[in-house]
Amino acid sequence: MEQCQHEGLVWGRELYIDATKVEANASLASVKPRFFVEAHLAHLFGAETEELPEETAQHTPQTEAVRSRPVEQEETPLPTQLPVSLAQEVYQELAQHNEERHDWIEHLGAQDRSVSHRCYQRVADLRVSTTDPDASLMLTKGGSHLGYQTHYVVDGGKARIILGVLVAPSEVSENKPMLDLLWRARFRWKVWPRQATGDSKYGTEENIVAIEHQQIRAYIPLDNDHRTEFFSVQEFTYDAERDIYVCPSGKELHYFAPHSTERSRRYRARAKDCNHCPLKAKCTTSKQGRSLCRSVDEEVLDRVRSYYATEAYKKAYRKRSVWVEPLFAEGKQWHGMRRFRLRELWRVNCEGLMRAAGQNLKRLLKKRGWGRRPFPAEAVFVLFLAVCGWMTRISGGLDLISCPLAQMTA
Repeated sequence: MEQCQHEGLVWGRELYIDATKVEANASLASVKPRFFVEAHLAHLFGAETEELPEETAQHTPQTEAVRSRPVEQEETPLPTQLPVSLAQEVYQELAQHNEERHDWIEHLGAQDRSVSHRCYQRVADLRVSTTDPDASLMLTKGGSHLGYQTHYVVDGGKARIILGVLVAPSEVSENKPMLDLLWRARFRWKVWPRQATGDSKYGTEENIVAIEHQQIRAYIPLDNDHRTEFFSVQEFTYDAERDIYVCPSGKELHYFAPHSTERSRRYRARAKDCNHCPLKAKCTTSKQGRSLCRSVDEEVLDRVRSYYATEAYKKAYRKRSVWVEPLFAEGKQWHGMRRFRLRELWRVNCEGLMRAAGQNLKRLLKKRGWGRRPFPAEAVFVLFLAVCGWMTRISGGLDLISCPLAQMTA
């Protein structure tokens, strides 16, 4: 990657992110209930740990004497802490926040099982493969398989250099590792992107707000969670000066503090206004009036929505489809990306990194030139032997023809 930067193959102004599904080296027949597997492992290794104290008590005095000798170890110097311009309280708050958050790259894309939902249960929390315990159920065009998702962060330059790779279980949503991949690509390779582009799967409020706060344009479609026949939030007009919403029939929705949270503000119309409104059938079925939820970062989201009509956004979104996906097609067609050979998460991450490094190496050699290639001496020698054998057969045939002719003339 550093050599690609030295050759000028990394542009750094645009970043594109996408993911593809890759089958794991395990079959569905190996899937068992998770509680059964964990109980079996606890019983198996629990017996071994009970035998360890008995073995340690039988050590000879010689081994104890050898262990009692001091071992000279070189003390590794601690890295020098760079000065920061933050106050001590802010620094401690940031350090505590970093310790509490789930670092996807540090955990190699593993699922954060400490987070659970009340109305949703992951399948991987209940069932696990005994062949590859890190792989999870994945739905593809060919049916259900165990697999992973390979995430790429690709530079927007002509060479399409891969700046970041992460292999995560297929149960991990594509939008979760996005920020960690973008920040690592930005600070590790010292690039200053003007825009980051991805499909609608990455369009969560957390991702878009974080990208925009870094002065990077988020060319990502927002998730449209409107799935009912009622009026959507976009059909209501927000008055920033009065902090109210105005519905399509002209009624006002005022701020409602009891149902508001730290990240969202609730607005509600009067019940008498909604119950006598001729458009109520298209708006709500509640007798208490229509209510809306507004994010505290709604201004940022509105700014991102304003990008959709610009030519730069349309160009970036068209470019995304021909920038990252051909790299996945190249990997599956020529580099065995359709199915992992290795098992377990850290091994498949190594395999994914090696494959991406090979794709970058091809572009680096194309830039530098393949150099002076060795003369194919072995191939020429085989050709020489073939020609010699052919000439020998021809000369032998001529000798057979010349002998009868000589007898006839005699």
